[in-house]
Amino acid sequence: MRLTVRHTTAYDYDVPMRFVAQSHRLTPGNSEGQKVVSWNVSAEGAVFGASFTDGGGDLVTTMTVDGPVSRVEVLVEGVVETSDTSGVLRGHAERVSPRCFLRSTGPTKPGLGFEDLLEKALRGLKDKSDLARAHALADFVAKSVAYRPGTTHAHTTAAEVVEAGEGVCQDHAHVLIALAHLAEMPARYVTGYLLVEEKGSEGEASHAWAEIFIEGLGWVGFDAANGNCPDDRYIRLGSGRDAVDAAPIRGVSRGGGAEAMNVAVMVSSQQ
Repeated sequence: MRLTVRHTTAYDYDVPMRFVAQSHRLTPGNSEGQKVVSWNVSAEGAVFGASFTDGGGDLVTTMTVDGPVSRVEVLVEGVVETSDTSGVLRGHAERVSPRCFLRSTGPTKPGLGFEDLLEKALRGLKDKSDLARAHALADFVAKSVAYRPGTTHAHTTAAEVVEAGEGVCQDHAHVLIALAHLAEMPARYVTGYLLVEEKGSEGEASHAWAEIFIEGLGWVGFDAANGNCPDDRYIRLGSGRDAVDAAPIRGVSRGGGAEAMNVAVMVSSQQ
């Protein structure tokens, strides 16, 4: 499938900032499941600096804007050819060991009762493969956490999500990562885009899911919010230990004003 993306992130400041600096994970990498045909990241008045590929194989680029600046709008436009690999990430260059993704963070730290949840999710699967166990964990999260926008916030933890029983794709990913860690399976957070056209799909075009490392197979994606593995409707941007670590845009600004952010994402298909 050929997917076209238009993604804008606008920052408005009530008092002009003296300086804005950002790091971007806004460029998808090539792999067996996706090939970048064209891609461009731009922002009026900005200077794009050094780029590097991090240990997880994702491209990180710096951007600065000298003030006074009242508005910064980052525009992403591109075309990616995708194919269905059943969620398996192949041909993605990375240097760090999967074991680096066994450590929990604040958002993915297992809460009280998570060991009981793990036992329930994997009941009867003791002698099954790690892949079967990973699927069982994703299915359990999909059934345990209802998709309900507006009920959580950017800093909601996996423990809080389980207690509430509802959340969005970010929350599904954090809970799945927490359970995978308890099962001693490396797991990480993934950001990207999703073509939302089919009835029953949950979420927005800007999407998130989890990847679990399966020995002998590699990283496999699990989208618990939609109850499936990523297919040719998905574009993978980057990964990290949690939503903050994997954020497409991270930045700092110098000035005394408040910031308001607005995001708009459109993903369409070309047959």
